[in-house]
Amino acid sequence: MAIVRWEPLRELTTLQNEMNRLFGTVFDAPAQGSGGTLRRWMPAMDLVETDDHFVLRADLPGMSEADVNIEVEDRVLTVSGERKAEHAETKEGYHRVERAFGSFSRSLTLPEGVDAGQVTASFDRGVLEVQIPKPEERKPRKISIGVGNAPKTIEGSAESK
Repeated sequence: MAIVRWEPLRELTTLQNEMNRLFGTVFDAPAQGSGGTLRRWMPAMDLVETDDHFVLRADLPGMSEADVNIEVEDRVLTVSGERKAEHAETKEGYHRVERAFGSFSRSLTLPEGVDAGQVTASFDRGVLEVQIPKPEERKPRKISIGVGNAPKTIEGSAESK
């Protein structure tokens, strides 16, 4: 039998994650579907970091670029849109409707210094890709100090004093 060290903080973290999941499903307002059933649709999104960009990809099957809106305001990028129901409201001929539809909105806070004018987006085969250029990093600068007639150069960052 192996001896396992008990870590109470790990147990609390697990409990907190489960409570967050529970409250997330209870208090998220689902969209109203046909026939009075509740439907909620939120597209899957990935955020990937490359050397020069943050790349946001969203799966938006059955939608076109005209159905999607992308806005940047006060460092917040918001992707929103609506997927329309493809079936009539009558229940004739439908045995089961599982595909969700409705409006959605997802927001992402951008890092300081991102130029909103350089954000680009493309839409291909139901996948939205938003390219967000990374802000320029602060680079170290050289400061020249003059001693008498011979200036000296000291290397350091702009933030050190």
